[in-house]
This record gives sequence, C-alpha cells and structure tokens, in this order.
Amino acid sequence: MNKLIISPSPHIHSGDSVQKNMYGVIIALIPALLASLYFFGLGALVITVTAIVSCVVFEYLLQKYVLKGELTVTDGSAVLTGLLLAFNVPSNLPIWMLILGSAVAIGIAKMTFGGLGNNPFNPALVGRVFMLISFPVQMTSWPKPAVLPLTYTDAVTGATPLGIVKEGLAKGDSVSSLMSKLPSFHDMLLGNIGGSLGEVSAIALLIGGAFLLWQKIITWHIPVSIIGAVIIFSSILHASNPEAYMGPVFHIFTGGLLLGAFFMATDYVTSPMSKAGMLIYGTLIGVLTVLIRVFGSYPEGVSFAILIMNAFTPLINKYVKPRLYGEAKK
Repeated sequence: MNKLIISPSPHIHSGDSVQKNMYGVIIALIPALLASLYFFGLGALVITVTAIVSCVVFEYLLQKYVLKGELTVTDGSAVLTGLLLAFNVPSNLPIWMLILGSAVAIGIAKMTFGGLGNNPFNPALVGRVFMLISFPVQMTSWPKPAVLPLTYTDAVTGATPLGIVKEGLAKGDSVSSLMSKLPSFHDMLLGNIGGSLGEVSAIALLIGGAFLLWQKIITWHIPVSIIGAVIIFSSILHASNPEAYMGPVFHIFTGGLLLGAFFMATDYVTSPMSKAGMLIYGTLIGVLTVLIRVFGSYPEGVSFAILIMNAFTPLINKYVKPRLYGEAKK
C-alpha cells in the first residue's frame, strides 16, 4: 500500500525535479557570469569559485556532522546560493569576508531552518546583507570595469550609477547636472558600469530571464510585477519633479533590479504559491525598492525589499489562495 508523504515546499511535478530546476537557473546565469568575467576578469573568477566552493563545503559539513541527515549537496541549491552570493558582491571583496558570508548564507539562513524547502529567507541575500552591514566599506568599494582586466585586490574603484545619483542629489545637484557623470544607456545595457559583479550587464540578465521563462522554470508574474511597479512608481516620482527623481529607465538598468527580479525574488521556497500572491509580492518588492533607493540611506534597495517580502510570504499564502478545484465561485 502506497503512503501519501507530506513534505515541505517546493512541490514540483510534471517530470521536473529540484535538481533539474536548480541547474536550469545556473545555466540561465551563465551569460551574466561571462559578462562579469569579461569586465572584472580575475576578481570575478576568484569570487565566484570561492563562493560556490564555500557554500557547497559548508552545506556538506553541516549535513554530515551536525544535522546528520541525508546529503543534498548534489541537488544544485548550494551551488546556486554560492553563485548568487558571488553575483551580489564587488569583484575585489577579501576572500575571508566572502567565506564568512557563505557560512551565514548556508549555516544560518538555510540549514538552521532545516535545509532547502524550509528556509523563510533567500540564503544568498541574507549572506549579502550580513556582509553589507558588517563590512560596509569593503562591500561598497566597486572596481571599475575594464576589458579583460588581470587585477584583483588592486583594482581601481569608483561609484556605481546609483551611488553617483544618491550622493549628487544629497548635495543639492539636479538630475540634469548629474547626467554627464552617468554611464550611457549602451554601457548600462552591456555592463560597462560599476557594481556587484553579476548585476552589471542588463542584456545578459534579460537573456537569462528569458531562458527561465522559456523553460518554465519561473512564471512571468513576479519579474513582470516587480519591473512594472518600478516603472510606474519611478515614473510618477519623475513626473512630479524631473530634477529630483530619476526616470524608470535608470532604475531598471542599474543596480540589482533585474538580477533580483528574475533570479532571487522568484525563489520557489521564499515566494508565494498563488499567481495572485506572486503579483502582490512582486508589486510590493518594486515599490519598496524605489522607496529605499529614493528616500533611504542606501543607494540600492533590492536586497532589502526582497527579504522584507520574504517575511510576508507566509501571510500572503494564508490570505491569497487559489480557488480549489471544483470549488464554486463566490
């Protein structure tokens, strides 16, 4: 007699598996990885390898010697956490800081709650925010991109576009006066700008996002609602005072918005289950991102916005449920 086994989310059917979907996301991140290697060279390679190896090793050791449960390091989730963590830091971050961030991401944000399927917050973002709060100088020292650079710790640093705008507006500069200091749309699209190593190339992230949608690894609801909310909210602010608020194109193609919208907010475990819930979740992430960018102390707000909404996911799942099969419409 077969028994019905109830297990934690994510619940996947139709021939899919956790492993298949995790490695599908990793494949989708390859264009962004190649762009980071092109613009940041050795630094991007060192950071990426260190983060992936650290996350895999920490998960293996914790499962084998602390939790003493089934080993799941081959399911791709630890590799994906390491890759996303690497994508959220500067390419010249000291190695020991990244290893510590990996330990927090895997040990605290993931394994403390029981491993994949039980963690309430995105592990990579928890690791990033921990490092941002603990090491703010190193986490905000952005190497300038250069074609095939061979440097690592001695890379020349500079401000990100979001940082330039935040600092300039705080000093009383107008948006029009700051435009000459910002990279062109072409540079923002390709990735020739400062920032975390995996967030700079908008075109690479869009290609990866399109792959996820094509393979049906994710649905359109979360990324479209995030990007749509950012476009609408930033357009309203810009229309109210064009000299005090940047327009929607700037907000979409700078910072970690595209990386967060396609690859982190869509995490199966920490996002809502219903389509309506996904739209609410994504919309609020977009609004919070703009609020933090415009009115907060940090130039960037994507990580904080996603983590805040991760906390509200159980509430959204409770009150925004799909209609049961066969249930009459109210």
